[in-house]
Amino acid sequence: MINLFDHNGVALGQKGPNFTEEVKMVRDHGPLVAGVDEVGRGPLAGPVVAAAVILNPDDIPEGLDDSKKLTAKKREALYDEIFGRALAVSIAEASVEEVDEINVLQASMLAMRRAVKALEPLPDGVLVDGNRDPDLDLPTKTLIKGDGRSVSIAAASIIAKVFRDRKMTELAQIYPNYEWEKNAGYGVPAHMKGLYLVGISPFHRKSFAPIRKILDKENTTTS
Repeated sequence: MINLFDHNGVALGQKGPNFTEEVKMVRDHGPLVAGVDEVGRGPLAGPVVAAAVILNPDDIPEGLDDSKKLTAKKREALYDEIFGRALAVSIAEASVEEVDEINVLQASMLAMRRAVKALEPLPDGVLVDGNRDPDLDLPTKTLIKGDGRSVSIAAASIIAKVFRDRKMTELAQIYPNYEWEKNAGYGVPAHMKGLYLVGISPFHRKSFAPIRKILDKENTTTS
């Protein structure tokens, strides 16, 4: 068996994220370590999506990195590789209604809890991107900019990003005026133009200020 890591747990030849934090977690808690990340806090439309990934330390895809640093083509290729080679992968959502009800931060935490709970097998420990513990009831370590430090979190960021982008592209077929296939629901000019032309859709976040402003204007007009 080829040893993929040096004595610090750094993937040999790996630039960017590595396996160092996973090795620490393995030593303290057990062999199965999940990386968790979420996408979709900022958009005006669509769900928040979280992913959890337990990588096989002897079979880690090359090129894992923060999903924002990769091209769409590279993310798509790695998405399939991760699913094919990881020990476990799960994806979970928090809906638009949940975002509006409990706020987007809490919805993100909820999606991450759902993603970890859906892993089979469950991990012995979890590495979470960011500085907030989602209360997983498992040994957890938060890592600021973790998708650039941990290969497991980087893998989760790719899975979550590709899944959500695909979902927004599907929704764009039903609601074509907002160009979600290009902007994933973010408030770019083309999306805002669609909002002012045709109004909001069922997948817009009513608690977000730009959407709330449009609703308030509609209510004022009709009252």
